[in-house]
Amino acid sequence: MPPAGIKSSKYPSMKTYLLPLSLAACAAALFVGCEPAGKKKADAPVTVLTARVTTTNVPVQIDPPPVGHVTAFSTVTVHSQIGGLIQAVHFKEGQEVKKGDRLFSIDPRPTQAALAQAQAALQRDAAQLEYAQANFTREQKLFDQKLISQDELDTNRASLDAISGTVAADKAAIANAQLNLEFCEIRSPIDGRAGSLQSFVGNVVKAPDDALLTITQIRPIYVAFSVPEQYLPQIKSEMALRTLQTSVTYENMEVKPPQGELTFVDNTVDPTTGQIQLRATFPNADTALWPGQFVQLKLTLKTLTNAVVVPSQAVQTGQTNQYVYVVTSNPTNTETHIVQLRPVTVGIDYDNQTVVTKGLKAGETVVTDGQLRLAPGVKVTVKSSLQAAAKKPSATGTATNTPAGTNAP
Repeated sequence: MPPAGIKSSKYPSMKTYLLPLSLAACAAALFVGCEPAGKKKADAPVTVLTARVTTTNVPVQIDPPPVGHVTAFSTVTVHSQIGGLIQAVHFKEGQEVKKGDRLFSIDPRPTQAALAQAQAALQRDAAQLEYAQANFTREQKLFDQKLISQDELDTNRASLDAISGTVAADKAAIANAQLNLEFCEIRSPIDGRAGSLQSFVGNVVKAPDDALLTITQIRPIYVAFSVPEQYLPQIKSEMALRTLQTSVTYENMEVKPPQGELTFVDNTVDPTTGQIQLRATFPNADTALWPGQFVQLKLTLKTLTNAVVVPSQAVQTGQTNQYVYVVTSNPTNTETHIVQLRPVTVGIDYDNQTVVTKGLKAGETVVTDGQLRLAPGVKVTVKSSLQAAAKKPSATGTATNTPAGTNAP
């Protein structure tokens, strides 16, 4: 720099000194500030959530679950077999009744009078029969002694036979009157639940036209449903080997899902819908199912034993296949792990788990959360499930059974 007051080209200007120094400082800053930051980011392990690969038994079910309609095992409309006045009703509407329980009482007095009349007629005709029998015995002896003709003997025999027939008719009339007397007490023909009362005390019923009551048997109970005809061959083949199990669920259900068995396959496929009608039978001991109710039914075709399963969120879909990230040990640092991309072949989904038919074995560890930041060979640290649960509230879901393609292989 020249002395004060001296201007000379021998000394360069201040800008000439400052420009090279500024460029050098910027380059040094870029070199010192950026490169270490990039290196630190590349070496930082990714935090992930993992799960263990396990084996379990997985049911193969029709998906989506068909909608079923609950129907009564049997329904009986009670009619009176004799006409008369209803004297009493021995049940309450909606009550459980057993087979043989008394339901109605019909006025028995007309029937009792008819029974007494038939018994009196039998007594009268029995006396006449006894006299005719004795008379015929005497005529037979006289005929043997050649004292009466054959015509007289035959007349006495015909009289005896006619009175014998009258006595038999009297006995039948008594049996009919006794039966009608039993019909005055109307009893339940089945176990079931009584419906609404259709004839009350004081009404005169006309037999057999007037309906008195409807009883519905709900233990056991049926659930009718339909499935696409594509499942029919497998249903038939599996039914030949075992009894197919079913279960149902419905809205606001507060009990354990009822378990039943497939008991009926219709003999034709509906050509308009391509569906075939099926029916399952449920014991319904706790009356969880009610006639007319709509339910979702799960039909188990078979069970995959010791299937390899992983949480469904562990399976990722690539451009050509599906894959999972498998966590392996890091030989240089025991505090971190290394992930490996593993192509897999998957089967059905059930209860938020996916069956893996190829590519994994039990005991391996797979990544279930954090896959977006991963690549083959990336270092990871495992986040505990307790920490994940504290950050993310659990959600309750229903079991699904959605296969890759179809759920009834």
